[in-house]
Amino acid sequence: MRQRTFLHHGIPLVLALFLFSTFLIACGGDNTSGNASSSGCSSPPKLAKKSHYRVGFSQQVNNAPWRIAETTSVQEEASRRGDTVIYTDAQNSDSKQVSDIQSIIAQHPDVLLIAPLTEDGEVSAIKQAAAACIPVILLDRDANHSKVTPGKDYITFIGSDFVREGQRVAQHLIQKTNGKAKIIELQGTTGSSPAINRTKGFEDEIQSHSGMQIIARQDANFDRATGLKTMQTLLQSHPEVTAVYAENDEMALGAIDALKAAGKKPGKDVLVASIDGENAALQAVQNGEETIVVQCNPRLGPIAFDTIDKYANGTVPQQWVVQQDNQYTADNITDALSKGAGF
Repeated sequence: MRQRTFLHHGIPLVLALFLFSTFLIACGGDNTSGNASSSGCSSPPKLAKKSHYRVGFSQQVNNAPWRIAETTSVQEEASRRGDTVIYTDAQNSDSKQVSDIQSIIAQHPDVLLIAPLTEDGEVSAIKQAAAACIPVILLDRDANHSKVTPGKDYITFIGSDFVREGQRVAQHLIQKTNGKAKIIELQGTTGSSPAINRTKGFEDEIQSHSGMQIIARQDANFDRATGLKTMQTLLQSHPEVTAVYAENDEMALGAIDALKAAGKKPGKDVLVASIDGENAALQAVQNGEETIVVQCNPRLGPIAFDTIDKYANGTVPQQWVVQQDNQYTADNITDALSKGAGF
């Protein structure tokens, strides 16, 4: 859905947003101070019960299967309930996402869903929404709790257990390699909560296995093309690699292409493991090129709108609403695909 043009008594959009942002900062909505209570709101702001809601949705980017599936899930669930979505795509830019959120705030939605790019990048905008008495729910990525607090600056975070995802990959690789592997780790976007926590879960789990050696780690930005180029470079320095841990499927698929180009057989010469559960990665499990894909379910629309309804009815959610996920290996992939796994 396209954003509505914001005009107020003939004031141009840019000037209106500037004046509105100035007002918010005066009310304590800047990056370093202020909260909902300073502007007369509860903390977090309440949500009036309505038959239908105007819901802002700030997506951090919409250019890959996981993100597209998440956006579709939110929009389809809103349509099913008769709610309206004010949608923006930040195109992988923290500064644009802050600007997008300010634009949504200016349109006075009932509630705001934010899929933040990084843990720190959208903190100021989260505070500005709270200062404008708009309740916020974070989807799929969390924010820095030392700067904003769930249950205070925003209602809740809805998403998967990223630490557990990394642990599950590590446990599988330990078992498959008998605790001996030379690992290249392709990490996600620096500063994002899934990258931080998937790294932690994986590396903490392999610490007690001295034979599990990370020989290289590098940020490949959750992107297939970047994963391909990064893996090509790392293979030149580390041809001895026996396993690749990619913190999402897109990077894993890029790594598989790089391995093939280097004359290595993914799944035989080098085990490949990743997180998300998109169709291409599940097919890679089925054909033996990936050893495990741990699911990170992008279909957050139903749980997000259920949370909105419950909150409007006076039910305060847990500070983290955990999305339950599966994992896919050679043992269960055929059955999973027959039941519609993937996206």
